Amino acid sequence: MGRVRMHADEVETDDALVHRLLAAQFPRWAGLPVRLVESYGTDHDIYRLGEQLAVRLPRIGWATEQAAREAEWLPRLAPHLPLALPVPLALGDPAEGYPFTWSVYEWLPGENANGTLDDLDRAAVDLAAFIVALRRVDTTGAYARPPGKRGGPLTEFDDAVRRAVAKLGDRIDGPATLRAWQQSLDAPVWDAQEVWVHGDLLPGNLLVVDGRLSAVIDFGGLNVGDPACDLQPAWNVFTGDSRRRFRAELAVDDASWLRGRGWALLQAVMAMSYYWDTNPGMIRQTSHALAEVLADARR
Repeated sequence: MGRVRMHADEVETDDALVHRLLAAQFPRWAGLPVRLVESYGTDHDIYRLGEQLAVRLPRIGWATEQAAREAEWLPRLAPHLPLALPVPLALGDPAEGYPFTWSVYEWLPGENANGTLDDLDRAAVDLAAFIVALRRVDTTGAYARPPGKRGGPLTEFDDAVRRAVAKLGDRIDGPATLRAWQQSLDAPVWDAQEVWVHGDLLPGNLLVVDGRLSAVIDFGGLNVGDPACDLQPAWNVFTGDSRRRFRAELAVDDASWLRGRGWALLQAVMAMSYYWDTNPGMIRQTSHALAEVLADARR
């Protein structure tokens, strides 16, 4: 697979770099075969290492804190959650001309959730159970969320959304998008206790084995905040009856539903404006999500 450059200042990686890093820092794995994993992820290059392991190398500076955060929190969260999480095994240091901390994980089998779920209604129940369990985990010791991060008030993203819509121009229905966005902005804000949110429950971060959800990956957006942030699958994964089942399983009130729809819209237009020419898989997914959001907003 040809490697597509998505960021002006991203760092390039290849198989040879992975072999050098392993030989210098984790020689017990240095003899295993390495191959790039095809993905429309945006922040990391992922390499399959043998049959049981994966190496994750950040492509861009903003992704460099994720490995340490996952190493700290995923082992604490995993025992409380009904779906599998990535298992961090090692953190590597910058070396061999590569400037970032990198990581080794256990390999999680499965395909992403784009068109691979056999029963969307069952998936709605399974994913809702994961979200409910995540919300119940004690937040003591959680990182303070800086402005502009997942789970914060939608108003923090208003300027960025409007810039993205303007940049997209006639590639989307801008007026309808801004009307839907304003509906979410006008919804009452979350004023109860903040909870753990994954922050990025998109199809590419949900793994499916034998047609059923098996794991949730990529906790780069992990934060404590408004639980509506994790309603994004309603418009990214589900539709019709399965969307209604997802909402019912989570007992979502009208204000939270509108904020959740705002999160789905926000993620879609931000990604579309940034990756339009470089990541066709992401554009297909986000275009679908935006269409579902706008259809919902018209009802």
